[in-house]
Amino acid sequence: MKKYLLSFTIACTLLSCGVQKINQNMNLPQDWKHTTNIYEVNLRQYTKEGTFKAFEKEMPRLKNMGVKTLWFMPVTPIAQLNKKGSLGSQYAASDYTSINPEFGTMDEFKHMVNEAHRLGFKVIIDWVANHTGWDHVWTKTHPEFYLKDPDGSFHKASGMDDIIELDYKNREMRKEMTDAMKFWVRETGIDGFRCDLASWVEVDFWIEARPEVEKIKPLFFIGEYDELENPDYGKVFDASYSWKWMHKSADYYKKNEPISELTDLLKQYSAIGDASMRAWFTTNHDENSWNGTEFEKYGDITKPMAVFSATWNGIPLLYSGQELPNMKRLEFFEKDVIEWNGKYDMADFYKTLLSLKSSNPALRGGDSAVSTYLLNTTANDKILAYVRKNGKDEVLVVLNFSKEPVNFTIQDENVTGTFKNVFDKTKRDFSEGKDFNFKVSDFAVFEK
Repeated sequence: MKKYLLSFTIACTLLSCGVQKINQNMNLPQDWKHTTNIYEVNLRQYTKEGTFKAFEKEMPRLKNMGVKTLWFMPVTPIAQLNKKGSLGSQYAASDYTSINPEFGTMDEFKHMVNEAHRLGFKVIIDWVANHTGWDHVWTKTHPEFYLKDPDGSFHKASGMDDIIELDYKNREMRKEMTDAMKFWVRETGIDGFRCDLASWVEVDFWIEARPEVEKIKPLFFIGEYDELENPDYGKVFDASYSWKWMHKSADYYKKNEPISELTDLLKQYSAIGDASMRAWFTTNHDENSWNGTEFEKYGDITKPMAVFSATWNGIPLLYSGQELPNMKRLEFFEKDVIEWNGKYDMADFYKTLLSLKSSNPALRGGDSAVSTYLLNTTANDKILAYVRKNGKDEVLVVLNFSKEPVNFTIQDENVTGTFKNVFDKTKRDFSEGKDFNFKVSDFAVFEK
């Protein structure tokens, strides 16, 4: 494990360490996981039609924007019993091996996956293993697969009365769940899974299931859990969510908390090591619908937060419509199409970031060859600055995380030589000075 320093009082802070996965026999996905990004597709709200066919037309645009991996929210049919709203939740499945007719047919899904692969995308689907809807086929064929209340009724999931929880003590259910995951890999050629509420399912299931599913081909697994709270899940998942960061950064902006709260948390994430990665994001389907848009949460630092998500150690995760940008909360249980205007005002911004993430070795996620240093500035209470290095390659990121203009200097010997600004293409020789004059919302990203 690399040694790292945890203080702003020195020239820089090393935030990189390497830890080997506990399960050494587990198949790992190919090298693309280190350079990828993930774009979440809310198919229901993406187009007026809300279908696989309609979304196919959008894929060349996303390819041009630099998107590498497409994550589709659940594509399985939705349970009708006790459903919410007129359309129900995509996370309340009625069958694990069928297609939601709202989106199209199985053949149309396969066609879309094939077209995505032709364009160079990887494709992952949402996998909801903790629970099903009330009229899932298993409720009739295998009611013993479910947790039960004392009165014998199916056990509702915590806080969500449209779904019921599965019993992972049942070995036959585990086998059927694993077989269902195999079905999608074998029949449709997907490249992995985004596992919903992964930590609500016993970790030993994932440890057993992943190698079984990967007998078909190596896959990418990202789990919806925070590894700071559920460290054992890092044994099996390639990447996890950064929920604590998302909540803490929102509190930082809204409640005027000290920036040290953020840097201290980053040090905790970095101490996990590089055997697994974190996914960084400013919004997703849950956050947008229930807690507000990224602009409601982050205000003046929305763009600096997006830059951070694309350049810190891990994987950037984008949500449908961020390239507009989407300024509204999308309905979850009803049809509520994203208000596309054909302008895509943020597309070039994201293209620059995603292209840099994919091409510069210094931004490889989960790679112990990369070191990440927090930098000391004359405004550590307002500015987040860091440099990432991999051999001769370097990326310098400077972000105004305050609500006011800031004039400051980077006080760090680790930043030397000439860098190119990736946004305006100008060159800057930092041996001649490291002064910055930032307006509100300003940021800068340089590569060397």
